Amino acid sequence: MAETTIEEIIDDRPTGFKAVLSEFWSYFSENRGAVIGLFFFIAIVLIAIFADFIAPHAPNQQYREALLQPPFWQTGGEFRFPLGTDAIGRDMLSRLIYGSRYSLFIGCIVVSVSLIVGVILGLIAGFFRGKTDTFIMRIMDVVLAFPSLLLALVLVAILGPSLINAMIAIAIVQQPHYVRLTRAAVLSEMTKDYVTAARVIGVKTLRLMFITILPNCMAPLIVQAALSFSTAILDAAALGFLGMGAQPPTPEWGTMLAEAREFILRAWWVVTFPGIAILTTVLAINLMGDGLRDALDPKLKRS
Repeated sequence: MAETTIEEIIDDRPTGFKAVLSEFWSYFSENRGAVIGLFFFIAIVLIAIFADFIAPHAPNQQYREALLQPPFWQTGGEFRFPLGTDAIGRDMLSRLIYGSRYSLFIGCIVVSVSLIVGVILGLIAGFFRGKTDTFIMRIMDVVLAFPSLLLALVLVAILGPSLINAMIAIAIVQQPHYVRLTRAAVLSEMTKDYVTAARVIGVKTLRLMFITILPNCMAPLIVQAALSFSTAILDAAALGFLGMGAQPPTPEWGTMLAEAREFILRAWWVVTFPGIAILTTVLAINLMGDGLRDALDPKLKRS
């Protein structure tokens, strides 16, 4: 009898997972914008991974005979520089391709750090309540009281201009959103019967927090992480544009914009293409985040 039960459980696991995945995709795919955003994001990831093979030139290789050369379809352009060159003869297409690595790296690190720390603080605040909750949430309120970009600028000014310090600053700025979301979800879950039952049977505190309660709080956090990914890319580009993020000659899109400011009127391509790269990437991630929200939020699902 026991063996049959175990076999049934093992047999049912893939079916259950497939059913959940199928249901998720059915809701996600209803949002065409989210599907387009997903495929575009996958394309960006593949470009970043295979940049060494896709890019026609090294990102910092200079061609002194081709300074500010226009894209190939304009007079004076060449096919070896499809999107033209910048002020010191570097290929724009190659720098954009390598720049995707930095943008995805920034998004991954910032979201990972802010998510992990935010979830831990939110769990502590929602689970223990009292003075602990008040102390944590008042700190988060203070962080939220500052304009996010201004606070990031101040933190980078204290730490010193660099890509790593910019990511630390952006992660700190994004922290309160995860803390507040986690705390709200934990407070909602704490009133449910399964938590009471777990307490009654003597489940230890850490297991109750991270194994019992946390998995049921992940849906809004996943959506927030997807949307924060695009915010991190935007903030990093803004800091790079202001000279407080990645430093030249790093092919980061915001830094590329900063280097091209003085050539806006006579070389439109050095500003336009990095701007389009930021716009399309952020838009794709936001569309994907909307689809995740629709698929994971039970209130938005049709019966």
